[in-house]
Amino acid sequence: SDPDLGELTISLCYLPNAKRVTVTVVKATNLKPMDITGKSDPYIKIILFLHGRKVKKKKTAVAYNTLNPTYNESMEFDVTLESVEDADLIFKVMDYDRVGANELIGCVGIGPHFEGANRDHWYTMIEHPRVPITESYNLRESTPPITCTSPTQQKAPILNDSFLK
Repeated sequence: SDPDLGELTISLCYLPNAKRVTVTVVKATNLKPMDITGKSDPYIKIILFLHGRKVKKKKTAVAYNTLNPTYNESMEFDVTLESVEDADLIFKVMDYDRVGANELIGCVGIGPHFEGANRDHWYTMIEHPRVPITESYNLRESTPPITCTSPTQQKAPILNDSFLK
């Protein structure tokens, strides 16, 4: 992780009866300035992967002219109990630009195919259904590749930056 890119605070809550993960993007802090003004216009893009395939993406609103946006926006993703061990979330903090392409500030991956706190957060959410579990993550320049460990598939890289575009 690169502390110069900033930090993202995320809350996850699994609702097994509804077969849904509620993702709350709480805030971002100390984001890297991307605009001439020394600020950024950040928004968060959340991508759900099931079995290594992109199945859904959602975005927060753009927070203009800030390096410390507060979002408190919740989004719901359908994830069955059978798929919860093969689901991953990618959070991309983007700088909105009116002209030209939006730029990546940093990203975070959470789910069973990541390591350390990024995996632990996912399993803590599953072990404590209906309870929001909040963690903060240092942003990374790119998402590390993850491998599918499902018994139905061979171990092969299923996620790299080309999937995130």
